[in-house]
Amino acid sequence: MVYPEPLQRVWRALIGRHEVVVFTLVLVISAFLSLRTDTFFTWSNLSNISRAFSWIAIAAFGESMVIIIGGIDLSVGAVMALAGLISALCLQHGFPEPLAVIAGILTGGLVGWVNGTMVGRVRLPPFIVTLGTMSITRGIAFGLTGGWPVRNLPQGFRALGQYDLRVGFMSLPLPVIFMLGLAFLTGLLMSKTVLGSYIYTLASSERALLVSGVNVMQIKALVYTLCGVLTATGGVLMTARLGVAAPTAALGYELDIIAAAVIGGTSLSGGEGSILGVLLGAAVMQMLRTGLVLLGFSAYWQTATLGTMILAFILLDHWRRQS
Repeated sequence: MVYPEPLQRVWRALIGRHEVVVFTLVLVISAFLSLRTDTFFTWSNLSNISRAFSWIAIAAFGESMVIIIGGIDLSVGAVMALAGLISALCLQHGFPEPLAVIAGILTGGLVGWVNGTMVGRVRLPPFIVTLGTMSITRGIAFGLTGGWPVRNLPQGFRALGQYDLRVGFMSLPLPVIFMLGLAFLTGLLMSKTVLGSYIYTLASSERALLVSGVNVMQIKALVYTLCGVLTATGGVLMTARLGVAAPTAALGYELDIIAAAVIGGTSLSGGEGSILGVLLGAAVMQMLRTGLVLLGFSAYWQTATLGTMILAFILLDHWRRQS
C-alpha cells in the first residue's frame, strides 16, 4: 500500500525526531514493567521515580547546553555535592533558608564560570579543565567538613526535596515541579532567544560567529556558568531530599547526567539536542534502574545497563547522522 506523499513526509519527520524515539522507549518500558510487576504502575511508585530523577534532569539541562556547544563538563557531580554542602553549612551557621539556598546555587555558578573562562578565554580542552575542577571541587567539599556529613538540617529546607504538592486527586513532589519549571525556562532560552541560536551554531560554525562579531568566548563562559547554576540547583534539591549534606554525595553522578543528555538526543558532536529529549532521557534511566530492582536484578547490573544504553544511543546518533 502506497501512502500519500504528505503522510510520508509526516512519518519521516516523526521518526527523524529523537524525542519521539525516546518517548516510545518510555512507553515500551512502562508497558513491560506494568505487565511483569504489580507495583510499577502505582502512583506512589511513579511519584518516587519522578522525584528520584528530577535533580539528575535539572543538572542534565545544563550539561546538554555544554555538549551542544561542543564541550563537556565532568565536574557536575562534585558541584552537586559542594552546592548542597555550602547550603547546609550556611544553615548550620544561622543563615536564613533562602540565603542558604542562594549561596549553594551561586557556588555552582562560580565553578561553572571558572570552567567557562578556562575553556573560552584560555582555550584549554574542556575534558582536562572540568576533570581538574571536579577534583578541586570534591576536595573542597571534603576539606570544609573533614569528610564528615552535615546533619540536622531545618525542616523548611528539607521540605524543598520532601514536600508533595497536592494537585487535584494527585500529589506532585516539589522537586518535580522545579524540574518542569526549569525545563520550560531552559527550553525557551534554547529555542526562542538569540543566545539559544548562538549556542546551537557554536559547535559547527564558530568561525562564522566570530566573523559576525559575536563574542564566542563570552557565550562559552555563560553556558558553563548556566550549567553550574542548574547543577547546583539539582544538588540543593538532592540534599534537601536526603536531609543530610555529605562530601561523598553525587559520587559518580557525572555518568548519569551525561547519559541523560546523550540518551535524550544531545549529540556528542555538538549542535543538536533538546531539553524535552533530556527530560525523557533522565526518565528512561530512572525507569530502568527501578525496573531492574523490581524484577529482582542486583544493583550491580545497573551500571552495566546504563553503559549499554549510552553506547546504543551513541550508535543511533552516528547512524542517523550518516543517513
